[in-house]
Amino acid sequence: MANKKVNLSGINTSGLTVLTAKESEELLRRIKNGEKHLRDTFIEGNMRLVLSLVQRFHTEKVSADDLFQVGVMGLMKALDNFDVRYNVMFSTYAVPMILGEMKRFIRESCTLKVGRSVRDIAYRAMQAREKLEKDRTGEADLEEIASEIDVPYTEVVGALDAISDPVSLYEPVYNDGEESMLVLDQIRDPKTDDDMLTSMTLRDEISKLPDKEKAILTLRYYIGKTQTEISKELGMSQAQISRLEKTAISRLKEAF
Repeated sequence: MANKKVNLSGINTSGLTVLTAKESEELLRRIKNGEKHLRDTFIEGNMRLVLSLVQRFHTEKVSADDLFQVGVMGLMKALDNFDVRYNVMFSTYAVPMILGEMKRFIRESCTLKVGRSVRDIAYRAMQAREKLEKDRTGEADLEEIASEIDVPYTEVVGALDAISDPVSLYEPVYNDGEESMLVLDQIRDPKTDDDMLTSMTLRDEISKLPDKEKAILTLRYYIGKTQTEISKELGMSQAQISRLEKTAISRLKEAF
């Protein structure tokens, strides 16, 4: 990035100066001794530190420019709170503070405002999921995650839903290159004649299924349980549940 001109917050990042450890130490000492006019020089000399941290978090949903500004604010806070008597380099002290500001900004940038306690549960759940899946090939289910962080299952589900990005009604859910189907197209009045007929036909076809397949579809799509939960309830393996579910769905597709 040093050879490219990248403008963040109106600053050409390719032209940013970098202070040596000795220069940084000397400027810090003079600033803390009252030479406040050196403050801007010190901040500018450490902006590359902020830039390196921006690259960790920059995504399509979070503006690099916004992150850079927030990171510089964290840098300023670090400068204000740093004590030259600390036996550590300034960068060692500043990095956690800059990262903290960036993480807080990302959490609070959700389209929908979510309570701090709910956000905390959601992020603990995501960390638990990462931990549980580290040494396995399959995904961790929500019951495991809830148990891992000692939070009720329903609260974990609600917290993860709360931080999910809302979906636009005009978001395509299907596209074959010629036609696309939008979320809006899936929202219909369940009382229309066509839907009532489809619902009646579906119930009729489900009633013809073998008992186990009927039970699995009911638990899966009417009650909303996961395959893992159903396997425990019916005393079967998850692979068996998955196979029977696919078979049942295939029967219904053929009927329609």
